[in-house]
Amino acid sequence: MPPQRRHKESAGLLLYRRTTRGLEVLLAHPGGPYWTGRNEAAWTIPKGGMHPGEGPLDTAIREFREETGFEPLPPYLPLGHIVQRSGKLVHAFAFEGDADTSLLKSEMTTTEWPPKSGKWIQVPEIDRAAFYSIDDARPLINAAQAELLDRLLNKLMNERVDR
Repeated sequence: MPPQRRHKESAGLLLYRRTTRGLEVLLAHPGGPYWTGRNEAAWTIPKGGMHPGEGPLDTAIREFREETGFEPLPPYLPLGHIVQRSGKLVHAFAFEGDADTSLLKSEMTTTEWPPKSGKWIQVPEIDRAAFYSIDDARPLINAAQAELLDRLLNKLMNERVDR
């Protein structure tokens, strides 16, 4: 049996990279039939539910590995938390790095489909991931998570000023 989760609280990592085109962030698209064909406001930072006694950063690192198959590396920049429309509290951290999105390897999850049918199917937690500029990411990311993009930009600008 999987560990119990605190369903109204999750944590995730926002991977970013600096390119000749500018700053890019990695967004993940949820897997499964509910999300098929949905693009705008459907993408997310790789994140997931917290286990009892697990801290937000530990959750974020574990979930990033589970959902992408990529290894996150410190240092981690705390981005605080946001509350999604569903009421879910999402703790977020950012880290700089890179990943070959063609190598995405997401764990599978079970979901009832069609809803209330009693039929269960296996789907990947994430079906694809891609890097986007901040401007291109805004319409794609879950609306409440767009604030995390602004927080990342502010932290990186303050980092440059402090140097």
